[in-house]
Parts: sequence; structure tokens; C-alpha cells
Amino acid sequence: MTEQTPPSSASTPEIKTANQRGAARLAAVQALYQMDIGGAGVLEIVAEYEAHRLGSEIDGEQYRPADAAWFRAVVSGVVENQRALDPVIRSGLTEDWPLSRLDATLRAILRAGAWELSNKKDVPVAVIVTEYVDVARAFFDGDEPKIVNAVLDRLARKYRDDKKPNKD
Repeated sequence: MTEQTPPSSASTPEIKTANQRGAARLAAVQALYQMDIGGAGVLEIVAEYEAHRLGSEIDGEQYRPADAAWFRAVVSGVVENQRALDPVIRSGLTEDWPLSRLDATLRAILRAGAWELSNKKDVPVAVIVTEYVDVARAFFDGDEPKIVNAVLDRLARKYRDDKKPNKD
């Protein structure tokens, strides 16, 4: 019989800041969706997510640790700036697609991405676009990730000087 040694902390992968931001982006989109559909307030939702969701296990599913400050910044930033963000997002859509026609999850993704493009200038455009395309892929199997890519690329041209389009 051989003795098994428990895995050392050296073999446990370190959770990088970028991964924590990605988890924060996903949680922010979920929170924004929940607020849009259920009408809950920003303070209530942020408190719920920080206490019970970010990095927690829910119904047997383990949520990745998330950068709580990034999560709060995205959620509160979108809520505070939604009236300014929506017309800009609308301008990035085709004429026959008003923002109100989009799925609530897709609206939340676009609002979060638009807020980051306009307010987190230290984060490269390609990172923001790629992260939110990945979030869209977590929720949708159809063309929605392509829509996120196209709209956020258009918005990057309005908001940023480092406007390298994302190739998807």
C-alpha cells in the first residue's frame, strides 16, 4: 500500500487578478439582469452578491472568487450612468434593433461593457471586448456574442484612442 500525500499549496493554481475581474464581470451582468427584471435596488443586490454569491457555493455550484471592488464599480457605474449609456449603446445597434428589443441579459452585457469602455481607460479595449464576448458565450449559443463584439467594437471607437478592434 502506498501512502498518498495531500496536494501541496504549490500545486494549487493561484487565482489571478484577471480571473477575479472576469468573475466580477460575469457576476455584475447577473446582478444587472436581476435588477432589470426584478426591480431590486443597487445596494440590496451588491450586498446580496458580496455576502452570498461571489466565491460561494450555491446549489452545488462553486462560484469563482471575484474582485468585489470591480464588481461594485461595474454595477454601480452602470446604474449611475444608464441614462447616458443607453443612447450610446443604441447608436451601436442597427436601426431596426432598439435597445428595448434586446434580451435583458444582452442589455446587461452591453451596458457593463460600455461602462467599462468609457470609465476604465487603463484596461485595454481588447480585454474588455473579449471578456464581455466570453460572458455572452456563457449565456447564449446563437449570434449574441457576435452582437456584443460588434457593438462594443463600435463603442470603443467613440470612447477610446486605443481602438484596436477585437477579432472574433
